[in-house]
Amino acid sequence: MTSRTIVITGASDGIGAAAARRLYRTGDQIVVVGRSPTKTATVAAELDADHFVVDYADLSQVRALAGKIRSQHPRIDVLLNNAGRMASKIELTPDGYERTYQVNYLAPFLLTTQLLDVLLESRATIVNTSSSSQRLLRKVKLADFDTTARRRPSTAYAVAKLANILFTKELDRRYRADGLSVAVVHPGFVNTNIGHSSGSRFLTTMQRTPVSRMIKSADDGADQLVWLATSVPGVDWAVGEYYAKGKVAKANRAAYDPILARELWDHTLAKLS
Repeated sequence: MTSRTIVITGASDGIGAAAARRLYRTGDQIVVVGRSPTKTATVAAELDADHFVVDYADLSQVRALAGKIRSQHPRIDVLLNNAGRMASKIELTPDGYERTYQVNYLAPFLLTTQLLDVLLESRATIVNTSSSSQRLLRKVKLADFDTTARRRPSTAYAVAKLANILFTKELDRRYRADGLSVAVVHPGFVNTNIGHSSGSRFLTTMQRTPVSRMIKSADDGADQLVWLATSVPGVDWAVGEYYAKGKVAKANRAAYDPILARELWDHTLAKLS
C-alpha cells in the first residue's frame, strides 16, 4: 500500500499531536504544522516528519505556509484543519481581524483554498474542526460573521466554529463531484492547553469543576480525526456532515442554510483577496 501524505495543523501538542502519532503508526507520511517552534520540531522529530511553524494570527504566514507545503508535497491525501485557539481578551490581529475568529476560521479557510488545486488533484479528504458551542448562537445572519467585530472571545469562538461548518458544507457542494471528501467534527471537551494558555475563564473553570469528568484526553479527542483520515468516505462515513462522538450530529440550524453558506464563502474570499 502506498504511503499517504497527511497534513495536520495544530499538531505541536494536544489533539493534533495525538492524531499525528497514531496516523504515523499506520505508515502514513505526516506533515506537522504548529505554532510553537520547539514543540513542533519535537513532535516532527519523533515521527521523522516534515514540519512547518506558523502563527495563524498572521495571514501572511499562512500564505507562506501554503507555498512551502505545495513546493515540498505536490500530493496531499488528507488535510486535518485541527489548529484552533481562544484569545484571552477582545483584540484584533495585525491583519485587522478579530483574533479568535481569524485563528479558528479565516486562517484554516485561507490555507485550504490556497492548497485547493493540490487537494483536488489528489481527491483528498479535508476535515475541519467545530465545537458544540456553535449551537448556542441564535438567529444567525451574514452580518454576524463580521471579521472585525469586537466581541467576547467565547462568542467569537462559537461564530468561528459555526463558520467552519458552513465552510465544510460549501466545500462539499462545490467539489464533491470532483472527488473531494469533507467533514467537520466536534472533538468533545478535551483536556488540552487551550483553556489555560488562552486565559479563557470558561474553559479553565470547567477543567476545575465536577464537569471535568466529561473532559476527554487528547488521545480520545483525536479519535474522530483518525477515523475520518483512515476510513473510506462515502462508505464508512457520509461526506459533508458535522460529526460528534463518531456520529452525524445536529448543528445550529443556520449550518443547514445553503444560501448563507454560499454568501459566507464569497464574503470570506472577498476579505482575504
